[in-house]
Amino acid sequence: MHTVVLVLVEVLVVIGLSRLVGLGFRWINQPLVIGEIVAGIMLGPSLFGWVAPGLAATLFPPETIPFLNVLSQVGLIFFMFLIGLELNPKYLSGNLEIAVLTSHVSILVPFSLGTLLAVLLYPLVSNASVSFTAFALFLGAAMSITAFPVLARIITENNLQGTRLGTLALTCAAVDDVTAWCLLAVAIAVARTGGITSAFPTIIASIVYIGLMVTVGRKFLQRLSAYYRRTGRLNQFVLALIYVGVVASALITELIGIHLIFGAFLVGAAMPKNAGLVREIAVKTEDFVLIFLLPVFFAYSGLRTEIGLLNSPELWVLCLSVLGVAIIGKYVGTYVAARVSGINNREASALGWLMNTRGLTELIVLNIGLSLGVISPLLFTMLVIMALVTTFMTSPLLERTYPKKLIKLDVIEQEPEETGVDTCASKDLQSRPYRILVPVANPTTQKGLMQLAVAIAVNYKQPAVVHPLSLIELEEDYAFESTPQEADRLIAERRQQLEELISRLEPSEARSYVHPIVRISNNVARQTSQIALLEQVNLILVGWHRPAFSHNRLGGRVGQILTNAPVDVAVFINRGEERLESLLVPYSANIHDDLALILALRLLVNHDTCRLQILQVVADNQVKNELSYELHTIMEQLPQSVRDRINIKVVEAAEPIKAVVAASEAVDLTIAGTSRAWGIERQTLGRYTDELAIECRSSLLITRRYSQFTSHLANVLSNEKSEMKS
Repeated sequence: MHTVVLVLVEVLVVIGLSRLVGLGFRWINQPLVIGEIVAGIMLGPSLFGWVAPGLAATLFPPETIPFLNVLSQVGLIFFMFLIGLELNPKYLSGNLEIAVLTSHVSILVPFSLGTLLAVLLYPLVSNASVSFTAFALFLGAAMSITAFPVLARIITENNLQGTRLGTLALTCAAVDDVTAWCLLAVAIAVARTGGITSAFPTIIASIVYIGLMVTVGRKFLQRLSAYYRRTGRLNQFVLALIYVGVVASALITELIGIHLIFGAFLVGAAMPKNAGLVREIAVKTEDFVLIFLLPVFFAYSGLRTEIGLLNSPELWVLCLSVLGVAIIGKYVGTYVAARVSGINNREASALGWLMNTRGLTELIVLNIGLSLGVISPLLFTMLVIMALVTTFMTSPLLERTYPKKLIKLDVIEQEPEETGVDTCASKDLQSRPYRILVPVANPTTQKGLMQLAVAIAVNYKQPAVVHPLSLIELEEDYAFESTPQEADRLIAERRQQLEELISRLEPSEARSYVHPIVRISNNVARQTSQIALLEQVNLILVGWHRPAFSHNRLGGRVGQILTNAPVDVAVFINRGEERLESLLVPYSANIHDDLALILALRLLVNHDTCRLQILQVVADNQVKNELSYELHTIMEQLPQSVRDRINIKVVEAAEPIKAVVAASEAVDLTIAGTSRAWGIERQTLGRYTDELAIECRSSLLITRRYSQFTSHLANVLSNEKSEMKS
């Protein structure tokens, strides 16, 4: 087969498997990049070459490897340009003294331990052609690196960018990045020249070039920023000039004697940090780099990773030693420095785990070391395992050390707890406010959903809060939109949209009860449930639309929330009717119907003009379903003015659904519990409710009760009683 055709086939396999495995890792709440690295390893001798050696040799013959190497090097050049582009000086503006100390100690400790470990490893996994100095420098650099792009994504996903911990971690990682790349440049210079003394000319030339880039180069790039401010766009000619500059700078650093990636990184770092300019360059560059070129780099790395080389207990002990030194050195160095700087125990521990993130940046360092012959394939495999384990463990250890309930307390944002409550009712403020959480996918189209939430929650007699919840999903692990400053922009933009939605709600007095929550998320249904617990909400009110390509009515997020949320849930199907003057509750005596009736009664208490019909449909010779004891008790406590607006109607019909549909034609809102089959028919709402969702003539609210011991009326009824007594 022609070599070029074979390379294209390899690229197809690499991209497909990278996406597939990456998505699998996203599903288990791990960075996509870890899955892509694992996919690359799977294609190499560690799995594919071991399971099907003949097929692996046919798909990845030696003559195609140089082509993959070229593609991966191009990918690395532009990826390092993106890293430099996203390295915003803003990260260095807060807690700089603490960050410099913490970052440098977090490098010094693992670097020192790595150098000591080099004394043990050098005679075992190296040879006389490699100087001990170069070997020790590379091993120390590999131990001390932190992957800024992956760490930034973890911070963004956990909504830590607005916290003290997130800000400090970003500053530490930014300082760490600059320092670590300088160390690596020295290590490369020493490896290429044979010793520290011989490396001095290379080091001096590198310093001179860096100086030129941050002065003359930056001044030239400032003109680019001025041009962008003037025109507001980046045309192809200007983008071509930028790419030429990136490649030229990469060639200069290669000629100096360090590596291609440093020149590309310098151009990105020197680029003026005009938000619009950076965003447009990143968006136009990163898709091809992240989707096409980087997976090729992972595959190229995987072809050089052979876990089978660890073929004895002694070698696995060495591998565990490498892993232990990397974890302990980075964690202890960060933790001790943070504690000395006055950071509390829990935040210092969380910072230690965050700084242990190595990911893709580590893989870049290791490939350079292997290409230069400084580290052997055996040590390369050990260090790849270390990079995967340290990155994989970051998210779960961070969650264990610094759970989301603490993040909520640390977030710098104003979300008033109780507003709009009469001063005469201040005695009741010690009672917990009634809370509704409303997931809002599109703020421009979900006014009806929010209007219903306000109608259920607000009665001016009880503290109440409605939380419109907007969760922003980020698609890529290390794309520009994953950076904290871009996430902040997206959050501010979405919050503005929610504020505009709130401003359209009626009556205007109710708007003060509505407080939006905007978060970054990688799993909307799961995070909705988590926020419901954190905010101690009484009800999740979610909108529903019939799936476009499936008969599975509960296959998406609505179904996941209904199935898993640990609170009462109501699903609103909006038929466009804004009035809430007449309500219908089909009642068949199950706990979900009880919730439907309780919410209807709450609407009745909240709105003096609202009327309710309770419809009980019985077949021939069937005894009608009686109200539960809880509902009997509640009904007895209702004021007479409310009970007068309730009509209980019993209808005999062979097909209950037709009677309910017919009754729905005369009302504004039908509220129905999920059918008795709930929990069995996981893909639907149950036969009865599923059919009602399709045929109901009014807007429909479907309720699912989580616990029999929750009440949505207790505080309201107690207020009604106290008013009647007074």
